[in-house]
Amino acid sequence: MTSHQTTQTMKPATAAKKLGVYLEATPAEFQEGVVSRSELNALQADPPEWLVELRRNGPHPRPVVAAKLGVSISGLARGGVTEALTTEQIEALKQELPAWLEKERATQAEVRKETVRIKEKNKQKEGKDAEGDV
Repeated sequence: MTSHQTTQTMKPATAAKKLGVYLEATPAEFQEGVVSRSELNALQADPPEWLVELRRNGPHPRPVVAAKLGVSISGLARGGVTEALTTEQIEALKQELPAWLEKERATQAEVRKETVRIKEKNKQKEGKDAEGDV
């Protein structure tokens, strides 16, 4: 009895998300097909020109836009940014530094600080728990 390994495939939206690109900006053949795990690995290892260009200039999906601006995805929505942005548009926002962006960056900084504080607190607690086990 031989076992055939089935090829794992994903929808174009999933592949685009894993590649960090905006699906609607990808070529039609990418959007209309399915992507196998090996094809995804090949795209990541040796990206074609369209992928290099999309990653460089956009339009970028919201998670990438949020990361480039240093805010959360929710922060983008609160700031009124609901569509994909190009690198040029992101850079313009950084230069302009609207009030919402400043506020969201400050909020994100607080969230990061709190996350670090909680991790440290948990580490200390784990250390004390380990001492009690001895």
